[in-house]
Amino acid sequence: MIHFSNVFKRYESGHEALQNVNFLLNEGEMAFLTGHSGAGKSTLLKLIMRMEVATRGQVVIDGIPLNTMKKRYVPYLRRKVGVVFQDHQLLFDRSVYDNVALPLIIEGMRPQDIAKRVRAALDKVGLLSKEKMNPILLSGGEQQRVGIARAVVNKPPILLADEPTGNLDPQLSAEIMQLFRQFNAVGVTVLIASHDIDLISRMRMRMLALRQGSLAHDGVMA
Repeated sequence: MIHFSNVFKRYESGHEALQNVNFLLNEGEMAFLTGHSGAGKSTLLKLIMRMEVATRGQVVIDGIPLNTMKKRYVPYLRRKVGVVFQDHQLLFDRSVYDNVALPLIIEGMRPQDIAKRVRAALDKVGLLSKEKMNPILLSGGEQQRVGIARAVVNKPPILLADEPTGNLDPQLSAEIMQLFRQFNAVGVTVLIASHDIDLISRMRMRMLALRQGSLAHDGVMA
């Protein structure tokens, strides 16, 4: 599902963000991506979303090689990839419902189908009763749940999360992680970037650890 083969990424400044990274994340698998600040986590996620292109090597997502992908096909790729951000990136001039509906509106889906999808996603994250509220009135954990609902509303086969629990306390972090496990349980491939080693160790799942742009560890934490 996500395949990195001898991937290097060098920016114009000369900074080598990734060096010879190799891994395969199978369909329906869930894993964590970790490493120190500047280790290359964000660059790796950007390569999957095709916000950046590898300097050398190959990134293949759902059988599609991204290095040679024409720009006009990038929006179709991104429909396959739901993304959850640490800072939520919600629109505070719109309701919870409208925030979650946005990807479907952009896709051109019929309003009646949008309503079904949005309410199903909000129900999944436990926020159906708050669909008319402004997200600025929600707690940090609830705002993150809105972000997750928006990421999964079009049922993407891949879900990425960039430090999704970075601003949350341990209990809320555990609840958010259980949500990711629930989506993974129904076949969604999940990759979560996190610096919270304690949380990752409790999850007992595969960990990809980057160190100065190289993959230093690939496996379940001992």
